[in-house]
Amino acid sequence: MNDILSDFIDEGWCVVYMDDILIFSKNQEDHKERTERLMRHLKKHDLFLKPEKCKFDLTEVVFLGMVIRPGYIAMDPVKLAGIAEWEPPQTVKGVRAFLGFGNFYRKFIGKYAHVTRPLNDLLQKNRKFEWTTQCQIAFDLLKAKFLSEPILVMPDVNKPFVIEADASKWATGAVLRQKGVDGEWHPCGYLSKSFSPTERNYEIYDRELLAIYRALVEWRHYLMGGKFKIVVLSDHKNLTYFRTAQKLNRCQARWSLFLSEFDLGLVHVPGKSISQADALSR
Repeated sequence: MNDILSDFIDEGWCVVYMDDILIFSKNQEDHKERTERLMRHLKKHDLFLKPEKCKFDLTEVVFLGMVIRPGYIAMDPVKLAGIAEWEPPQTVKGVRAFLGFGNFYRKFIGKYAHVTRPLNDLLQKNRKFEWTTQCQIAFDLLKAKFLSEPILVMPDVNKPFVIEADASKWATGAVLRQKGVDGEWHPCGYLSKSFSPTERNYEIYDRELLAIYRALVEWRHYLMGGKFKIVVLSDHKNLTYFRTAQKLNRCQARWSLFLSEFDLGLVHVPGKSISQADALSR
């Protein structure tokens, strides 16, 4: 299906997942024209749609577990319906099932790697399953975050982006933001990723640089080649000099080379002023 609709996908108004097709437009006139093009193209390839499974001219749609409405993305309330009654897991398999659900929506959840750390520890090999107080706290907190029904702003490549990035001893955290019509900087997505045992031994400079690197990798499809400078907020002052560093180790050189592909403006801010990303990594 992707091959058949590749031209429409490349034009940027069609998304395909297996046999699910989503098309979108900024106005009714374009949408009508695109719908007709799609129908003709499917007919040309002897592909047919069941009318009862089609929905047309919607301003809000549920697609792949996400509620998409003009300017915003939310979690599917149908999938969230059973979260309040989800009982604490009694086995490793149960923990995997709960985390599998959580991982699907992790971009909506700040501080995800930190919150789920006690639960992920239960998945380690040769570890006796023991549901501790820390596990229960993590389980309850993650459920509460899901039930708060967080909403993300739809990224707009024609507007400036701001990234808040930070690192702790255990994980990196980042928030991608854009300014809304209310003048406030709203989250487009959260990123929180644990360190490997080797990465935990990195110096703070390397951990902070890795936090920025991970954020740019995660959101590069929005950021690369943009018309505005990407403002990156960090509470580690020395990072603002990464371009002029004379001696770089192998990892630093690789990360710096990747960062050089973006039009970045690194800004040092005190730790308290970058509380969002800082909280994600703690």
